[in-house]
Amino acid sequence: MTLKWIDSLDIAIELIEQHPDQNPTLLRFTDLRDWVLALEEFDDDPAHCSERILEAIQQCWIEEQ
Repeated sequence: MTLKWIDSLDIAIELIEQHPDQNPTLLRFTDLRDWVLALEEFDDDPAHCSERILEAIQQCWIEEQ
């Protein structure tokens, strides 16, 4: 399965698995973006990232925890 920026929930789940002790409310968006880009399954254009997308991923992460 490949992940795109629009897959907020799936990205959040992957990040929870890779960073279980991380509090998403304390994470800077620059770090969040880097972590998403580092996901093995992630395959999308880094230029398509926006603050709105990162907020959606962060919100999904918060809700899933």
